[in-house]
Amino acid sequence: MKLKQLEGLLGGLDQFSQPKVELEQYPTGAHIASRMIYTAENSYEDISGKIVADFGCGCGTLGIASALLGAEHVLGIDVDPESLEIAGENVTDLELDVDFLRCDIRTLNLKGLLVDTIVMNPPFGTRKKGADMDFLSLSLKVASRAVYSLHKTSTREHIKRTALRDYNAKSAEVLCELRFDVPQMYKFHKKKEVDIAVDLWRFVP
Repeated sequence: MKLKQLEGLLGGLDQFSQPKVELEQYPTGAHIASRMIYTAENSYEDISGKIVADFGCGCGTLGIASALLGAEHVLGIDVDPESLEIAGENVTDLELDVDFLRCDIRTLNLKGLLVDTIVMNPPFGTRKKGADMDFLSLSLKVASRAVYSLHKTSTREHIKRTALRDYNAKSAEVLCELRFDVPQMYKFHKKKEVDIAVDLWRFVP
């Protein structure tokens, strides 16, 4: 599948109707999501034929992209039932086979969980300090092959140092810097839309 085709399909997905600020719910835009999963597959062969998990999957964008690029099995995990309902509808509309699990990833039972690649757009940790690192720490315990994740560019040095020193990652590499469009979704947003610089990371556990 070509990148443009993937981006087009992801652009048609339903997203949060009533996002929850405490969960830092921002939809992963089709532009970023398509490039993230396309790179994981075409540069590293980390998607096709692999078992992929989408941590904090929201409405399922990254997991769906993985399924479209030939993942053998996709599991989306999120704590929010409304998001999972939308994700389920998105999967049905595209006639894909993706499993969803309602669970706080911090209480996830890791026993017997076999995952090659984890893809995620974790909370940035601006509302709940350290939320982004909780996701990263756990993902590096679960994935056997690679973790792809989006983090604010302003946290780059901290992410790299922590992943390598504290979470025992073999490698931590920024693949590219992207612009994350945050639309005006919450009352505290003063502007119609804000561009945040984010890094697309590839970690090897």
